[in-house]
Amino acid sequence: MRAAPAVDGAIAGAVGSAALNIVSYLDVAVRARPVSSTPEQTAGRLADAAHVNLGPEQQAANRRSGVGAVLGYGIGIAAGAAFGVLAARRRVPLPVAVGLLGGGVMASSDGSLAVLRISNPRTWRRAEWIADIVPHLAYGMAAAATWRRLRPPSRRGG
Repeated sequence: MRAAPAVDGAIAGAVGSAALNIVSYLDVAVRARPVSSTPEQTAGRLADAAHVNLGPEQQAANRRSGVGAVLGYGIGIAAGAAFGVLAARRRVPLPVAVGLLGGGVMASSDGSLAVLRISNPRTWRRAEWIADIVPHLAYGMAAAATWRRLRPPSRRGG
């Protein structure tokens, strides 16, 4: 029995999310830079907007950290599922799939930072853009490769 395209896409998105995190943490290790605080800030802003009390500050900080990570995986998995629905209907060449997946997740993540006024990508320097693009490219490559493995052309009808 074949899994639905959205399920295979979600699996591809989860693999892509793992790749994105691995590349991001390798960058932290190699450049000895601090871990980004934007996931926690995003979680905090969303909790504030929803009027959700995360508890005393130490507990709230831990919750923001956990929720921030879960939000990142959620974006990656949802993007993969959406791609799965799209790609099940028409053949998407691998380079286009990498761009759609990586670019879509990057636009979702960076767009949320701008909307929530956590960061303004229009003001980023070249190094900041590279630090953002490379992990999202890894996401796109891993997710697209996983999609192709789960759904070879003969299973997609094209």
